[in-house]
Amino acid sequence: MVSLTLAPLARKIRDAIRAGARLESALIPMEPKTARTILWLSAIFAFFGAGFWLHALVMAPPREAGSAASPPADTADSLQSAFVRVAERVRPAVVHIGTVQVARAPRPPAGPEQPFAEDPAFRDFFDQFFGRRGPGRRGEFHQPGLGSGVIIDKRGYVLTNHHVVRGADGVLVRLSSKQEFRGRIVGSDPKTDLAVIRFEPGMELTVATLGDSDAVRVGEWAIAIGNPFGLDQTVTVGVVSATGRSDVHIATYENFIQTDASINPGNSGGPLVNLRGEVIGINTAIVAAGQGIGFAIPANMVKRVTGQLMDRGKVTRGWLGVAMEPLTKELAQSLGLTDTRGALVARVSPGSPAAAAGLAPNDVVVGFDGAAVEDYRHLQRLSAEAEAGRRVKLEIVRKRERRTVEVTLAEAPDAGAPPRPR
Repeated sequence: MVSLTLAPLARKIRDAIRAGARLESALIPMEPKTARTILWLSAIFAFFGAGFWLHALVMAPPREAGSAASPPADTADSLQSAFVRVAERVRPAVVHIGTVQVARAPRPPAGPEQPFAEDPAFRDFFDQFFGRRGPGRRGEFHQPGLGSGVIIDKRGYVLTNHHVVRGADGVLVRLSSKQEFRGRIVGSDPKTDLAVIRFEPGMELTVATLGDSDAVRVGEWAIAIGNPFGLDQTVTVGVVSATGRSDVHIATYENFIQTDASINPGNSGGPLVNLRGEVIGINTAIVAAGQGIGFAIPANMVKRVTGQLMDRGKVTRGWLGVAMEPLTKELAQSLGLTDTRGALVARVSPGSPAAAAGLAPNDVVVGFDGAAVEDYRHLQRLSAEAEAGRRVKLEIVRKRERRTVEVTLAEAPDAGAPPRPR
């Protein structure tokens, strides 16, 4: 219909253009009648142009609703799916750790601080280990404890915190399937607050993968899985708030990952996981006076400790034999240093490897076998992680001069356990 109605109009336009060309070539002024004709034709052109525009606007296929918001929606869905995948993958490897201690004293009444003391499941557990309570056992009572753990080996090895199982006379491992097994403590390391439990599984187990905690960056997503207040298989989400926290006063060797993922009593021993489903840390403590401040033992430290606990039930460490103290700005300036990086030797133990190598008070150790020493806690970790008998090179600053000394590390003596984390 449109092409048919425009044919006469097109012929008139061609005639007008030819007429206009003849007038222009003859340099004859336009007559009023000719001007009115051109204006009339221009109006018709404008009218039909507007019609074509309206036709295109009305007949165009409608845009799908929400198409402009598709990218953000896709991103949110992808993130949500990632959280779900991690939970589905790791939760079956997270276990409930129940412990019991036998105390010989008048049994206190159950209160809010012991919400599971009268739980029938715990009473059955106590009876299984220690027999039913009777008239002849009135001087004994059972103190239940609980925590979390994560399966790290298909043979039934479970990783948890030392403070979860410390002093336990019995250990119960409850899987995500609600199956329960009696466990035994294979080994425990109070200096890092780690312990390994083993139970005899009767089925195939889901095992968690330990990731590379050195690759963790501040701001990454962090997912905590555990049993806070006995609420099994709880998943909380946050971010990595900081790394390398070493002045928390929880354990002897500290290099914690800090997170704001919700961690509560009962989460101890459970995994802190990244979006790839890898365990980047073992949740161990919170700041009770704060909110959203939790700490996890980094996975790389966990690997070194658990390997030894599984093999021989204990951890051996290298020992340098020096007492160290922080290097303040004033001390650094007085010793001729430009910054406070390094560890200041305060005292050298007689007969120690450091004494044999000639280290002296006021020496500043700035390098350990090629690695720069950040502070005295860093040097403490570096020497502890080295094997006993290993020969290492120490770079020191003595009387404003740098020099290198060689030290053969000895096995660290057992100095006892640190206080239980709060």
